[in-house]
Amino acid sequence: MKFDELGLAPEIMTAINEAGYTTPTPIQAEAIPHVIAGRDVLGIAQTGTGKTASFTLPMIHRLMKGRAKARMPRTLILEPTRELAAQVADNFDVYGKNTKLTKALLIGGVSFGDQEKAIMRGADVLIATPGRLLDHVERGGVLLRGVEVLVIDEADRMLDMGFIPDIERIVKLLPFTRQTLFFSATMPPEITRLTEQFLSAPARVEVAPPSSTNKNVSQLLVSVSKAQKLKTLKKLFDEEDVTNGIIFCNRKRDIGDLLNALQKSGYPAVSLHGDMDQHMRLKMLERFKGGEATYLIASDVAARGLDIPAVSHVFNYDVPTHAEDYVHRIGRTGRAGRKGAAITLFSKEDGKYVDAIEKLINQKIDVNKNADTSEDETSEDKRADKDARKPREKNKDKREDKGTTTGQRTGQGTGQRKGLAAFSNNKKDKKDKKETPETNNPSSQAQEKPTPQAAPKETKPNNAQVGFGENIPAFLKNAPE
Repeated sequence: MKFDELGLAPEIMTAINEAGYTTPTPIQAEAIPHVIAGRDVLGIAQTGTGKTASFTLPMIHRLMKGRAKARMPRTLILEPTRELAAQVADNFDVYGKNTKLTKALLIGGVSFGDQEKAIMRGADVLIATPGRLLDHVERGGVLLRGVEVLVIDEADRMLDMGFIPDIERIVKLLPFTRQTLFFSATMPPEITRLTEQFLSAPARVEVAPPSSTNKNVSQLLVSVSKAQKLKTLKKLFDEEDVTNGIIFCNRKRDIGDLLNALQKSGYPAVSLHGDMDQHMRLKMLERFKGGEATYLIASDVAARGLDIPAVSHVFNYDVPTHAEDYVHRIGRTGRAGRKGAAITLFSKEDGKYVDAIEKLINQKIDVNKNADTSEDETSEDKRADKDARKPREKNKDKREDKGTTTGQRTGQGTGQRKGLAAFSNNKKDKKDKKETPETNNPSSQAQEKPTPQAAPKETKPNNAQVGFGENIPAFLKNAPE
């Protein structure tokens, strides 16, 4: 099938041809006729299958008749992330450039004033994240009673991010007689409930089984100890034919640590996570897209919000704790018919998460058990490990000193506290003279210079002050008998 067989307007076909597309993807070929016919659509497809065009193209076709009124958009597209909303807006710019349609983009990190001006001019298409849209609704800036078509994109991601209550609030503000297009890569029970609530006799378009992964993406599990994850990741960079790659971490604080480690090792990398403002996010994405940075380290905020066709590799530095996130992460590679590779580092503690992923995608993932670089560490690695332990050892000393001081305060008065210290000192001194005469014991030398305010190491009552030998601190020698 060709695009010119789908019944799209000539203005749209001109834009499609100029963009270099001739053949629709399976979901586009199936969904577009239903949308043009005015039916509700339930679309189930993996990321990277072209589902954005499957609703933007027929929507532009429908909107070419009529004009929008101020504050009353004619269509509404809900997206889970700022990045994905911005990319849908870009799609409208490409496919609708030969029309006079207008759009407004409502996302966080952008001035309310500029967005309000776009809405007041009249927007045929309103593209928004749920939270920012409700902000405008509550301020009286947007009226939704004129919406003819509603698109809920990446519905399962909406569920993961906690947006379902917001979506239910938004839907109650829309006309009952609307067309609804609902797209999701997976179909957990809660999403199935929403489809029954929002859709009326929908046409089901399913181009891949729910939660299946792209056949163009090779998948590999790499068994590695936690201590060797960074070294193994670098080894994979050097062994794989990486054009560019996205590295996923579970926690935002780990993103910064990994970014610093890779940059120090000479790997050009940038990061992307939820705490960045919109300007910084766009800046990092441009550096990655433009080839200035080879690696993008990201949290799951980027798993659905990126549309970069030529990503060669996805590296899961951490196994995702939600199996659905694995599907979306690896969907960042192998897009638009290209080949891709997804490599996941895992340790024995990640076993239950790997099992959940394999159960969800209904396939076993190949395991490379020989990739754990457990050989002797280089001097550089040893120095890095030693430096990493220093702050912890310093904090440990502080905790031990604090514990000793607290223990000494358990007496009922100053005199009693000093008496307890003297009693402990005499008992320790006799024990040291009898059992451990002064030697070159490294542990004794290591504690010859305690800080004046810190009492000796105290861990258990029976050996609370072992380790000084005969080098008794002055403030203990002066304690009264």
